[in-house]
Amino acid sequence: MSNLGLHLAMRSAGVTVRTTAVGDRYVLEELRAGDYSLGGEQSGHIVMPALGSTGDGIVTGLRLMTRMVQTGSSLSDLASAMRTLPQVLINVEVVDKATAAAAPSVRTAVEQAAAELGDTGRILLRPSGTEPMIRVMVEAADEGVAQRLAATVADAVSTAR
Repeated sequence: MSNLGLHLAMRSAGVTVRTTAVGDRYVLEELRAGDYSLGGEQSGHIVMPALGSTGDGIVTGLRLMTRMVQTGSSLSDLASAMRTLPQVLINVEVVDKATAAAAPSVRTAVEQAAAELGDTGRILLRPSGTEPMIRVMVEAADEGVAQRLAATVADAVSTAR
């Protein structure tokens, strides 16, 4: 669930971004399948297959510091290449994840939110792999819009039958 700002920054730089299911193993599978050099998750797991098959924070930090030295840029200068879009995440406890996610009222709420966002944001609905909950995440250029839409979809999930 990387920030949509990353996707927009990469697109403007001519870099293709591939999206996988959540989890290091899926990132690594995609890296190997496509012979890509860098992958990661928003949680901070950054994988560079040439250097190892697991996310390594120390290696990532050293690579970042190397880039700073090579370019003479500060960390804030490098980070300014990407505008982070506001993200709102609401965890909704449910009895049955599959039933709640597939409920017509939830599908309708998600479709309406996606239509309102257009290409200026996105909505993700994901069942937790470890807990009885559904995660509702909305990104939008405007944080108020993201909060409102996330709350609307979360309400639909919590009342789904």
